[in-house]
Amino acid sequence: MSRSNAKKIMSMTNKNVVCIRWGMKYGAHYVNRLYGMVARHLTPPFRFVCFTDSTLGLRDEIEVQPLPDLDVEMPLRTFGIWPKARLWGERLGDLSGPVLFLDLDVVVTGTLDGFFEYGDPDEVILARNPAVTFEALGQTSIFRFRVGKLKPLQDAFRADPQGIADRYRYEQRLVSREAPGGIRFWPRRWVSNFKQHCQRPFPVNYFWEPRLPADCRVVIFPGKVSPHHAIEGVWGDGREVKSRTEYIRWALMPKNERRQPIRHLRHYFIPPKWLTEHWRE
Repeated sequence: MSRSNAKKIMSMTNKNVVCIRWGMKYGAHYVNRLYGMVARHLTPPFRFVCFTDSTLGLRDEIEVQPLPDLDVEMPLRTFGIWPKARLWGERLGDLSGPVLFLDLDVVVTGTLDGFFEYGDPDEVILARNPAVTFEALGQTSIFRFRVGKLKPLQDAFRADPQGIADRYRYEQRLVSREAPGGIRFWPRRWVSNFKQHCQRPFPVNYFWEPRLPADCRVVIFPGKVSPHHAIEGVWGDGREVKSRTEYIRWALMPKNERRQPIRHLRHYFIPPKWLTEHWRE
């Protein structure tokens, strides 16, 4: 058996999917829906493990393990999701080998098998950040790493959490720049950013719903819009605007009562039917 085939078989027989949940921002239904999507799109056997501080309301099929200890005060001035650093230790529960991490607010739209077959099991592989042109910046909404591979990054963060957060701003930038051995990106078509790749430009967004790109397997939602916002057709800024008429009426309000009307008009989108079909248990 060739070395490449041996690696492929190893990766396919050790399919570990992990997520992390703490606090109250995401309810149990986010974890349950993520499991449902994974179960529909990943060939068994696999393990789905949620590292969390609350098991209330989670499906029985979900393996639950306690949040890994990280005895630091989380940064106060930060844009990144630094509690993810809990997963970067030498040990990760009872798991070993490569694990595929998924944010709770991703939507799985196609097969996940390739995410375990692509590249070398020892590589750190991320989604590419399309909003940054001149930097090889990944996004940790969906990324694969070998348990223990990112321990040097956790050690650096533990030594100076606020300093690391100030220097890198986002945890994904720390991973992108400092991961031992460097990083690799998933094939471009596999992962779509909802805002960058799915939403229609103005004024087409008022007539066509956001598209699902061809061969897209996972849609990620960085920023203000989450799947439930997108299903409701509401931009995630606290507004209860749900119709084209309301969006346009707001943009035509007196100047002293509105802000950035063109930007507001660009935010509108028709709730995509494909999202409702995929984001479910």
